[in-house]
Amino acid sequence: MRVGGALASPPSRSWPPTTPRRSRGRARRPAPLLPRPHAPPARRASVRAPDRAPSSCSPRRTHHHQQLRRVLRRRAAFPRRLRSSAAFRRAVAELDERARGGGGRGARLEVPPGRWLTGSFNLTSRFTLFLHQGTVILGSQDPEEWPLIAPLPSYRRGRERLGPRHISLIHGEGLNDVVVTGNNGTIDGQGEMWWEMWWNRTLNYTRGHLVELANSTNILISNITLRNSPFWTVHPVYSSNVVIKGLTILAPLNAPNTDGIDPDSSSEVCIEDCYIESGDDLVAVKSGWDQYGISVGKPSTNIVIQRVSGTTPMCSGVGFGSEMSGGISNVLVRDLHVWNSAQAVRLKTDVGRGGYITNITITKVTMEKVKVPIKFSRGADDHSDDNYDRTALPRISNVLISGIVGVDLQRAPMLEAVAGAVYEGICFRNVSLRGIRRQGRWHCESVYGAAHGVFPAPCEELRKNRSSSWCGFS
Repeated sequence: MRVGGALASPPSRSWPPTTPRRSRGRARRPAPLLPRPHAPPARRASVRAPDRAPSSCSPRRTHHHQQLRRVLRRRAAFPRRLRSSAAFRRAVAELDERARGGGGRGARLEVPPGRWLTGSFNLTSRFTLFLHQGTVILGSQDPEEWPLIAPLPSYRRGRERLGPRHISLIHGEGLNDVVVTGNNGTIDGQGEMWWEMWWNRTLNYTRGHLVELANSTNILISNITLRNSPFWTVHPVYSSNVVIKGLTILAPLNAPNTDGIDPDSSSEVCIEDCYIESGDDLVAVKSGWDQYGISVGKPSTNIVIQRVSGTTPMCSGVGFGSEMSGGISNVLVRDLHVWNSAQAVRLKTDVGRGGYITNITITKVTMEKVKVPIKFSRGADDHSDDNYDRTALPRISNVLISGIVGVDLQRAPMLEAVAGAVYEGICFRNVSLRGIRRQGRWHCESVYGAAHGVFPAPCEELRKNRSSSWCGFS
């Protein structure tokens, strides 16, 4: 699979790629995604939705994958005392070797129905991992089968603990053309052991993700179920041309930090048609932590998040940050449905983060039984170390929020700025929030913009610019 574009460069008009060939159908023509990225503006710019954003983002195939199969031995129920780790690793290594000798056409590993217990294993380039219906890959309960690896440069330490971090169950580094898909097969991280260590404060190193692909390009993850991740579930980092679609992601609603999908310092990303229940954000866009994220300087840009639904009583449907020090720009969120959750949309940042969040469009959001529908929040003094730059303040600008409908809410939006930071060009249009039970008044602190067609009436900071054409009305 290949998709146009490159990390840290403006997207071409051919991104996102066309729909992949199907057995009985034709690919559709590509549609442009977003305007070309640009540095955060020094002054307020026009806020508008990206034009002609696609209704679907799917990869096109440029490889005729060899139907090389290394089918693992089938068992009705794989005993937990036996492990498939060596089998998975041998299969991937063998297919990689055969693919290299086969003209670079790629390879495919099919995992048949059954329960397969494994430790971490690495994928390879030009590779498809296919999980049949009834297939369950189970993460090992032995922490030694999740080896330690170096922290990411934009974090410089494990996110939870100093030093290295545990590798993800399914991992890839520096890869091209990777597909993880199936007929609704399952990857189950069996994360309860890790959550218990976190709750009991016996965790020595940061927990591993369920799936992480770093410094990679042309990635498709689709049509599978992901359960019980120890930490963040799907984590593309320093990667480009990523399509994540048709996933079901499940974790107990109290499972700590079990984010659904976290694009991190990545570009040209499409997330669509996913159902998520988790103990943290359903989707969180990130780009590095404090001075280390600033120095690495890899933004998350040109991202579409659409037709995502789910519940998270602890966090938000879609979050930005709080690790956003490399910058976040050109993000479209649409057709989001959230219920029984803390927030529908949240922008999180802090003193020391630096960076920017700019050119964000959030539209067509529906919600029920949500505590705070839209929240801009200051951080919880959460830093990589004590050497962060206290003068590094974030810049939030050009955020369009429109077509929002919420019922049975606890309070009106809360928009709180980091002290001394710039929040400008915030535009609310056509927002209807009904059935607010506790606090019906908006709460705004040092956040400036405009609002039109909003109920209940917005705060004074958003009512001073009713004639502003940049917010789409005059």
